[in-house]
Amino acid sequence: MTELSESHDDPFALHLAALVVLDDRGVVVGWNRRAQELLGHPDTAVIGRPAFEVLVDPRDLPAVTEAAAKCRRVGGWFGVLPLRHRDGQLVELGLRAHELSRGDRGREWFLTGALAADVLEWQRDRAVLDGLYRQCPIGLVIHGPDQRILRVNRAIERFSGVPAADFRGMSTGRMLLSDDARKAVDRVRQVMQTGRPLVYSEQFVRLEQDPARERVALVSSFRMEDPSGRVLGVAEMIEDITDRHRAQRRLALLDQVGSRIGTTLDVAETARELAEVMVPHLADHASVDLLQAVTRGEEPTRAVAGPVVRLGTCSVGAQQPGPPHPEGEPVEFGPDTPQAGCLAAGRPVLEPVLPPDWVAAAGRQGAQAPDLGAHSLIVVPLAARGLVLGVMTLWRSRRPDAFETDDLTLAQELASRAAVAIDNARRFTQQQQTAFTLQSSLLPRAVPDQSAVEVALRYLPASAGPGLGGDWFDVIPLSGARVALVVGDVVGRGIHAAATMGRLRTAVHTLASLDLEPDEVLSRLDDLVDLLAVEQEAVGERPVGEQVVGATCLYAVYDPVSGRCSVARAGHPPPVVTAPDGQVALLDLPAGPPLGLGGLPFEARDIELAEGSLLCLYTNGIIGERHIDADAGLTKLCAALARPAGALERTCQAVIDALVPSRPSDDVVLLVARTRVLPPDNVASWRLPPEPASAGRARALISAKLTEWGLEHLAFTTELVASELVTNVYRYAGGPATLRLIREQCLVCEVSDTSHTSPHLRRARTTDEGGRGLFLVAQMTERWGTRYTREGKTVWTEQPLTGTPV
Repeated sequence: MTELSESHDDPFALHLAALVVLDDRGVVVGWNRRAQELLGHPDTAVIGRPAFEVLVDPRDLPAVTEAAAKCRRVGGWFGVLPLRHRDGQLVELGLRAHELSRGDRGREWFLTGALAADVLEWQRDRAVLDGLYRQCPIGLVIHGPDQRILRVNRAIERFSGVPAADFRGMSTGRMLLSDDARKAVDRVRQVMQTGRPLVYSEQFVRLEQDPARERVALVSSFRMEDPSGRVLGVAEMIEDITDRHRAQRRLALLDQVGSRIGTTLDVAETARELAEVMVPHLADHASVDLLQAVTRGEEPTRAVAGPVVRLGTCSVGAQQPGPPHPEGEPVEFGPDTPQAGCLAAGRPVLEPVLPPDWVAAAGRQGAQAPDLGAHSLIVVPLAARGLVLGVMTLWRSRRPDAFETDDLTLAQELASRAAVAIDNARRFTQQQQTAFTLQSSLLPRAVPDQSAVEVALRYLPASAGPGLGGDWFDVIPLSGARVALVVGDVVGRGIHAAATMGRLRTAVHTLASLDLEPDEVLSRLDDLVDLLAVEQEAVGERPVGEQVVGATCLYAVYDPVSGRCSVARAGHPPPVVTAPDGQVALLDLPAGPPLGLGGLPFEARDIELAEGSLLCLYTNGIIGERHIDADAGLTKLCAALARPAGALERTCQAVIDALVPSRPSDDVVLLVARTRVLPPDNVASWRLPPEPASAGRARALISAKLTEWGLEHLAFTTELVASELVTNVYRYAGGPATLRLIREQCLVCEVSDTSHTSPHLRRARTTDEGGRGLFLVAQMTERWGTRYTREGKTVWTEQPLTGTPV
């Protein structure tokens, strides 16, 4: 027999259910108020009458009779039956029947009933609760007020390997190692005391019975209370996300390699970055050893096992010594060491478990393992273009788990990506001092006149190294009063870097004249850098190590009409934005790969810039000095830019004084632009429907606006230009046109439509009835052109404001 439940949400609870008592003949002898509410019969109308007569529809009599017979056989029954309401309608009720013994008076039957919908909902809740304990793949742990475990589900049993029954009465964290157990106890105590739930908290878990295996659990905790507010304990949902965490960690490492390694294209710096990326995410200790020929920029000979130079080391913990031999020191590998074999054969080595005497064993003295109890080892080659450049060695000593095959695969992928950057850097370490004259002649001598931004510039050539680099900058006026701000850095130094810089700068000017989006400009530049590399290798005028095939670039377009700036970068440091109130922030902008590496698309980001904001573009020379931490350099840069209202030249010089040494080892470019916004009175825009009358409407609008601006002498030309362009939209584009006038240093007339068809200038024959529109536009304006957007195209013209005030 099913026990009566007194749960506050149980529809069969005595204070919620309809209660009916029948004698052994089926006559109603008891009837409560809830029964009257559900079925409409008052107690006076049913007590003393057979239930079959009052409550059962004749059509349902067979089902009710069968239920009654079963109830008599087993002493109880539960199910759903339709009962007749006082108004004749049928009401689906869930019923429970229990036998009541009255001694000499015989038997009676106690019926509890509730609406079938409420009963089904309650049963579903009970099924969900049962599923949480028996079938749910996520672990469930119930802690009592005394922080002892009351119950766990089967997922916890599978996770821990301990039967669920053994957990009952166990203290919280009892099966975990001390550090992990303490965190578990603190977590449960905090939730129980504060009542604030803890959602999706990651915790590293190590069981006492398997301490060498580290797992990661996602824990959500909440306090349990009864309806009166009494604390019943804490429930925790625990999900084993070890595999997911490892996958995320590997993806994060791959992302770090793409964003942190190879941006400077310096061999030693790239080796150090690689070692730092490995620790502590993959290993406790890491070293990067490159062949001496590679450090000199020479191409290594195939199948050479040494000598090598240690250029990168990193170990966990500031107090922990790293692998022997400091950075920059030569290292000799013994003939039987894994490193020597890896260099010679170009194949990785995985030794999951090292014997305790591994370092001291015969032939291992030259292995250069850290004397820190290393128990697992990985050695992978740094290979690019089929040449082994060096090796990367990883050890584990603190982490108890050994290296696995998946770790080796990840280490190979990371080393392969880093090797590409190392090889690129190697090929550009030898450059010539003659680049200075060429570079100076290729850089802009003055900032062009434009009204979108106020600009301050600093260019400082390197005072050390084998020659100048390929840093460059540009301020390029664009159509529609916009301006393009460009800063770039060609990889390497010397004449080839300077020549490549000149070609890239010329390409940027050409692409800017096409009014391409910033990400498209970088994509075209990336193709150009690849082409330059192919050309240089094909000609063979220089050794491969002296050829320039990579660069970084940042391209920004600012529109003073809308106040929006679109920015994209290719492996270049992000720009710094200073708001008018002095708030300074690095622009969150996708890094993109350096030009010449390829493999990933470039992304542009649009931002709103208030009038008077500072946009600072710079090259690595500002923050990349070897003795300056990059984060510290960015902090100093932001501090120097926190005074936007001051004179721009003073702000620019303050940055140089704060971050650049007297003899910089790298070229320095700093471009600081203060944004301007055109007054609304200087811009007029109208939307014209696709109809023949729109050309006349455009002429009228232009005439009125130019009269208002005092530019009546430009009215005839501007009306003619706008009329021709609007007519072209009506004839060929098939959609509405947007007419815009901008009054700045010149008068700009723009007509935009939703078509991407390119207009072509041609010379009409004397017998042609049309075809002279663009020819007239070109003859009567100073400049004209077309720019394309994702929504369509804009044809623009410019006319000088000779002798007229703006």
